[in-house]
Amino acid sequence: MHQQILILDFGSQVTQLIARRLRELNVYCEIHPWNKVPSDLSTVKGVILSGSPFSVHQENAPLPHLSELYTQFPVLGICYGAQLMAIQNGGKVVRSTHREYGRAFLQEVSSHHPLMKGIAQQSQVWMSHGDTIESAGEEVEIICSTDQVSFAGYHFKGTQRMGVQFHPEVYHSLDGKQLLSNFVMDICGCEGDWTPGVFVDETVAMLKQTIGDQQVIMGLSGGVDSTVAAVLLHKAIGDRLHCIFVDNGLLRKDEFANVMKDYEDMGLNVKGVNASDLFYSALKGLTDPEAKRKAIGKTFIDVFDSESKKVVGATWLGQGTIYPDVIESVSVGGGPSQTIKSHHNVGGLPDYMKLKVVEPLRSLFKDEVRRVGASLGIKEQLLGRHPFPGPGLGIRILGEVTQEKVALLQNADAIFIQLLKNQNLYDSVWQAGTILLPVQSVGVMGDERTYEQAVALRAVTSTDGMTADWAELPFAFLSKVSNDIINQVRGINRVVYDISSKPPATIEWE
Repeated sequence: MHQQILILDFGSQVTQLIARRLRELNVYCEIHPWNKVPSDLSTVKGVILSGSPFSVHQENAPLPHLSELYTQFPVLGICYGAQLMAIQNGGKVVRSTHREYGRAFLQEVSSHHPLMKGIAQQSQVWMSHGDTIESAGEEVEIICSTDQVSFAGYHFKGTQRMGVQFHPEVYHSLDGKQLLSNFVMDICGCEGDWTPGVFVDETVAMLKQTIGDQQVIMGLSGGVDSTVAAVLLHKAIGDRLHCIFVDNGLLRKDEFANVMKDYEDMGLNVKGVNASDLFYSALKGLTDPEAKRKAIGKTFIDVFDSESKKVVGATWLGQGTIYPDVIESVSVGGGPSQTIKSHHNVGGLPDYMKLKVVEPLRSLFKDEVRRVGASLGIKEQLLGRHPFPGPGLGIRILGEVTQEKVALLQNADAIFIQLLKNQNLYDSVWQAGTILLPVQSVGVMGDERTYEQAVALRAVTSTDGMTADWAELPFAFLSKVSNDIINQVRGINRVVYDISSKPPATIEWE
C-alpha cells in the first residue's frame, strides 16, 4: 500500500489537476467527494481540500465538519477549501468587491514557512473566486498576499492546517508545482515512490491474484488505453487473455487492418470481428448525440457478449478505463453527475452479461498510461497515437450516420492526419480529427456550381484532455489541407477550422 494524499472534491472543474500535479511528483493520490471520506485512512499522509463552484454562503454549500482530519493530518485548503477552513475557525469570508479571476502576483511571501519554500516574490498565481477571505479567525499567520488579496495564503499557528486563495494546480501559477511539492514532500513526508515500474509490478501481481487461472475477454480499440491495459493483462495471464478488435465501421481509414497487424506483432491473442452492419443498423435514423453514443455502446456490449460465449470459461471483461473517466462519472454530491457525455466503458455491465470487469488502468491519467506503456516496451507509434473516441467517427458525423458519410469522412480525415505527420506537427497536437457537418454549401469548381458537404478540422493542445486549447497550426498548412481535401474528396467543397477551447466547448463536437 502506497503513501497517499487524500483530495476531497468540492466540485471544482480543476480538481483533477491537483491529482495530476501530485502524480507528476510520483506521489499517489485519490479524489473522493467531500461527503464520502474513505473509512480506511491508514495510508493517508495528508489532505487537500479543492475549490468549488459554490460560495460558502450559499444555502446548499458543502460545509462538512472535518475536525477528525484536521487533527490527524496536514491539510491544505485551495480556494473554497481555504475559505471553508477560515469560516470554521471563526473567520469572515465576504463577496469580493471586484472580480478576482486570472493572473495575480504574490507579495509579502514568508520564505521561512515550509509551504512557501522556493516561491519567489512577485510569483504569478491564478485566481478564480467570487468570495474573498477577510479574516481567518484567531491564531492565524498570513504567509503571502497579493495587491488585492491579503489572505492569499495563511497558516493556523500551532497546527499543520494552511490555505491558499489561488490555484497552485493550474499551469498559470508558475510556482504552483513547487508549492504542492512543499506540502506533500516536506510537510506531509511523502517519499515520491509512485513510479511506472512500481505500478507495473504491483498491477501484474494484483491481476495474477485476482484472475487466478480464469479467462479474460477484452475489446481492443487501437488506442493507447486499451493497448496498455491488454499488455498488462497479457503479462499477468498470457494467452488466457482473449482480445477482440471490433471493426464497427466507424474507424479511421485502413485502421482495422493496420492495428490488427500491430497487435499480432506484439504477440497478443487477438481476434478481428467485422460488425459494421450491426452498428450501422443500430445508428439508423438517430441524430441525437447521446442516443448515438448509447446505441454504439450497447452494440459493443452485444458483440462482446456474443464473442465471450465462444471463449470457454471466460469470466472477466478487461477494459481500458482510466481515472478521468471515473472522476467524470462521480459528482460531489455522491450521486449521478450531470452528464456531459456518456463514457461507454464506465458504469459496469447489464445484468444479462455474466462477466466481471477488470480495469488495470483505473487509477491512471492519460500521460501516466503512456509512461507505463513505455516501461512495458510498447512501440512509440502506438503510445504516441492521438486519443480517439470510443464511438469513433459516429460522433464526428453530426446528424444521422450512414456508410456513405463514413467513407467521405474517412477520406478527408486521412488527408488531415497524414499531412500533420508529414509536416512534423502530429506530435505537437494532443488530438486532431475531422468533423462532417450537417450542412451543404454552394461552391464553384471550374465553371460548374457545386452544392456539397462541409467539414470542420479540429486540433487541440492539452496535457490531460481535461482542458484544451485550439492548436495554432500554420496558415500555410491549413491552406494545403483545405486544398487537398476539396480537390481529392469528391463531395466536399468547404473546409473550416475550429478555434474553440475546452471549456466552454468540448474536444469532440458530440
